[in-house]
Amino acid sequence: MRSLLWIFVAMAGIGHAVGQNLAPDEAQRRLDAGNEPMKVGNASPQDAAAIQDAKTGWYAESLKTRDQRLAWWREARFGCFVHWGAYSVLGGEWEGRPNPGYAEHIMRVNKIPLSVYRDDVAAKFHPDAYDAKSWVKQMKAAGMQYVIITSKHHDGFAIWPSDVSKYNIRDVSHFDRDPLKELVDAAHAAGMHVGFYYSHAFDWEDPNAPGNDWDYQNPAGDKGLYGGLNWYNAHPELIPRVEKYVYGKAIPQLKELIAKYHPDILWFDTPSKLPFFEQAAIIKAVRQADPNVVINGRAARTLGVNLGDYLDTADRPAELRPTPGDWEAIPTTNESYGYNKLDTVHKPVGYFIQLLAKTAAKGGNILLNIGPKGDGTIDPPDAEILAGIGKWMAVNGDSIHGTERTPLDRQAWGDSTVKGDTLYLHVLEWPSNGKLLVGGLLSNVKQAYLLSDAAKKPLKTSRVGTEDLLIDVPKMAPDAVDTVIVVKTDGPVKGKTGRLLQAQTNQLLGFDATATGNGFVYGDGKTAQYFVDGLQKEGNSLTWQIRTEKALRFALEVKYSTPKDESTPNRKFAVRLGDKTFTGAIEATAGPRQMKTLPMGEVEIKPGALQDLTITMEGGGDPVHFFEIDLKAL
Repeated sequence: MRSLLWIFVAMAGIGHAVGQNLAPDEAQRRLDAGNEPMKVGNASPQDAAAIQDAKTGWYAESLKTRDQRLAWWREARFGCFVHWGAYSVLGGEWEGRPNPGYAEHIMRVNKIPLSVYRDDVAAKFHPDAYDAKSWVKQMKAAGMQYVIITSKHHDGFAIWPSDVSKYNIRDVSHFDRDPLKELVDAAHAAGMHVGFYYSHAFDWEDPNAPGNDWDYQNPAGDKGLYGGLNWYNAHPELIPRVEKYVYGKAIPQLKELIAKYHPDILWFDTPSKLPFFEQAAIIKAVRQADPNVVINGRAARTLGVNLGDYLDTADRPAELRPTPGDWEAIPTTNESYGYNKLDTVHKPVGYFIQLLAKTAAKGGNILLNIGPKGDGTIDPPDAEILAGIGKWMAVNGDSIHGTERTPLDRQAWGDSTVKGDTLYLHVLEWPSNGKLLVGGLLSNVKQAYLLSDAAKKPLKTSRVGTEDLLIDVPKMAPDAVDTVIVVKTDGPVKGKTGRLLQAQTNQLLGFDATATGNGFVYGDGKTAQYFVDGLQKEGNSLTWQIRTEKALRFALEVKYSTPKDESTPNRKFAVRLGDKTFTGAIEATAGPRQMKTLPMGEVEIKPGALQDLTITMEGGGDPVHFFEIDLKAL
């Protein structure tokens, strides 16, 4: 049995806690701080009691069946997130003005009074064109094996006919169908698992719940009332009021969802808006109502304690940190989760295919979000992305579904996934010379072939020393985005870590480095936010183990940005390899997301055993966002 109770959650994602109407840096600070776990050492007596209750009681009992619960989820590796509700009617626009940030936060960002939101937004959510069977057909064709829909988001509006609260699609919108039942029925008929997102800690409708500080002057909103993020410690007299929401709406609605629809998974968010013992009470009630429902990692957590079944990492990731155990990343097709007609920055299909491969290589799941329109139809760009992924998955799905974390290191050309005695090579950059060198594969190879080749025509393989494998491949990539090569081994796949540099660009992410020292801070993995801070502290360093199969010469480059516009003199990066040290002066960048490439010189690396490549920073000062070292073959 693998216990998740006492795990550090430094990688726990920030969730959809607050939007971006603040200045970007301040909004990000509040997002991060608002979802940082509390410290066990500062636990209140109620929190300590809740931790003890979980450790010795209901949560410990739930671990006995955790593997059985997660079996289908681990097999799936790919699911669909659906953000859909009253906010979808607006499409990211309020009174002719675009809504900054996530469209599902439009009520909070624009401080729309509840009465106005109810009458002018929720009452107009009448999705007559909603066709659950069509949704599921598109998801299934995309290779997705589970779907999670927002049953109640932060606006507090239930998209099912709830008997617990009148603030629902039947009583406010006068929509006489049940969207959740239709989706559950369609998903089960197609062999898909289905579950619900439920905002348990944020509710802008309920007068007793955290979040709404424009109608009710409640805590946990943008105004930072009653002591801000830790309002429950500063003003414990507010807790009885919040308990009216917890026990009067949240827990009863969750029990209702379980009793009516029997979901396979419940997905929670922004737990730190509530004190931990209230978070735990909600999840305990859910676990008692259904011991078999899967619960995500944003349900109830404090530093060192997570009462979910798996971890959730960042929203909208571009790069991924190695994360132990079971985990899930939550990208979305554009930059919003709810439907935003003004957000046309949809990522290409290949982006998600490669993200799927990189995530599965690290043992995680992808829950890809779409935001349907208010009328119930899937936005055409989202439909195109699902269809494009589906074409690739129809050929290569076996390299994703049911796979496990690879024992090999990341490769210069891509990554790999594993299933028993089968290694799937995800070649994202095809070798122009027809020779694919696989670093760190220790297993004896029986066969190799293209996954897209139904005839399984063997590809010639040969050993390069004891640790590497050379495969003769076609000169042209069968799939320019991700060609998958199947390698059958004699017994379970065995690999060795350590980066094999090759005659191309070799990307060494800070996320993948071994950190020495303390006080490191990691970005959430979004575009231009996959940084590591902490190198400015004396004694701190990041190290990668590297080697080459033959002598190669590289241009050495560092990518970084400066969070503050400062030009502290004598600040520089130092990269050390063996007896050689390369330095480069740090200059202020235009902003924290404006990455700068710093040439550090040229280096020749001779073949042989693993060597340590280490980066440090000299000159102190404020943190500098370090992203990666690139070694470009000359």
